[in-house]
Amino acid sequence: MQYLECPFDYEGTISVVAVAIENTPTPREHAHLVVSNDKPMPRSARELFEAFPELPGFRADVIEGNLIVSPVGTPEHARCAMRLFRALIPILDEKGWEAWAGNVDVCIEGPREPVEPDFVMAPLDCPRWGERELLSSGLIMVAEVVSAGSVVRDRKEKPALYAHGSVPIYLMIDTLAAPQSITVHHNIQHGAYRTTTTVNVGSPIMLPDPINLELDTSIFKG
Repeated sequence: MQYLECPFDYEGTISVVAVAIENTPTPREHAHLVVSNDKPMPRSARELFEAFPELPGFRADVIEGNLIVSPVGTPEHARCAMRLFRALIPILDEKGWEAWAGNVDVCIEGPREPVEPDFVMAPLDCPRWGERELLSSGLIMVAEVVSAGSVVRDRKEKPALYAHGSVPIYLMIDTLAAPQSITVHHNIQHGAYRTTTTVNVGSPIMLPDPINLELDTSIFKG
């Protein structure tokens, strides 16, 4: 999967984003980014994110001050997130929680950087930043499915980001690893996850409190 990552530079960012969108094949109609003279120019990646029109077929995140625009995942990528969702339906019903397989934005508390995880679990009363973003400190768990264009972000940057945002559990589904693996990060101390458990796909892994569930990772095979 190709992706675009650029430090915030208003004119440079706009031009590079436009090229990336035009050169990425998609059957959907592209959104057009129009700069209005009636509005002040964004001064940060966050403000540029908020000014973006909807980009069909793309997702946008802000990580460490960089605006990252990437195509949505493959069907196999989405399948992993949906299988996780289905596996957790019993605990969602028992606890009265909610979950989303993509399509929901999260605001990282502190830097206020918006991201769109592949999977989000939260209580019904999870606080929000504005109307469209769940606040990271109110979540129960996020999960990412590693793709070719997000290897470094999902394996290295996201653990630090989610721990900084006080997300209790970060689950990483890495079907690109050899062998394929599942990793659980939890136990935040001093802004970092202090406990990490990794198993090969097919072996059970424990999702700690407040979930407290042994997950059968064979659901991610095939």
